[in-house]
Amino acid sequence: MSADTPAGTTAGATSDALIRFDNVTKRFGDNTVLDNLCFSVRPGKHVTLIGPSGSGKTTILRLLMTLESPDEGTITVNGNKLFPADEKERREARKKIGMVFQQFNLFPNMTVLRNLTEAPVRVLGLSKDEAEVRAKELLELVGLADRCDAKPTQLSGGQQQRVAIARALAMRPQVLLLDEVTSALDPELVAGVLDLLRDIARTTDITMLCVTHEMNFARDISDDVLMFDAGKVIESGPPEKIFSDPEHERTREFLGAVL
Repeated sequence: MSADTPAGTTAGATSDALIRFDNVTKRFGDNTVLDNLCFSVRPGKHVTLIGPSGSGKTTILRLLMTLESPDEGTITVNGNKLFPADEKERREARKKIGMVFQQFNLFPNMTVLRNLTEAPVRVLGLSKDEAEVRAKELLELVGLADRCDAKPTQLSGGQQQRVAIARALAMRPQVLLLDEVTSALDPELVAGVLDLLRDIARTTDITMLCVTHEMNFARDISDDVLMFDAGKVIESGPPEKIFSDPEHERTREFLGAVL
């Protein structure tokens, strides 16, 4: 499926989309990072963004987290506008979005347990007891049930990233954004974190939008893969098509360099 064909999960705009980008442009000075971008993601789908550094992939995630604002265009999540929107609309849309960053971004002065309970209590209005029950379930899921009282500095990089994943899930998101979540890890820790994310992809209905250079992981979890270059989607389709028989010469060049 080519990027200019308005069909399927990702290319163009679909009426049942959970995430929609309509004619989104983002510039940093004279550099156009996203160029009139249109794509959509349906609920429960796992979509991976691939492409060279600087092609606009992480900017998409930062826009969804409202860490950046577009210069032009419309972004909606579950029918709620992120841009253009007032702050109330934006907060409502963001409640259903969780993000795991390259760096773990844990609160160093808080215990592991409190890292997971702080936002659900403050943002979702959960009671402390309810938030702690949910947090302990998630720490069990990520294999860290015995580290509730540890501080982040007492954990390995892989353990900190597991806590960061659990913290994102504690907000019960509809959408989970993953930004090169293994890039800051030592090589021997990468497999464990990717296996955890595979399990989450298999066992939940969370919509996932993932930026990664781990091509085997992308092949395993993705319903669709989008190839970015110079702020545009130049090709999209199921992983077996993109990785085995790409149509675009730029996609073939990129995959030849990273596979």
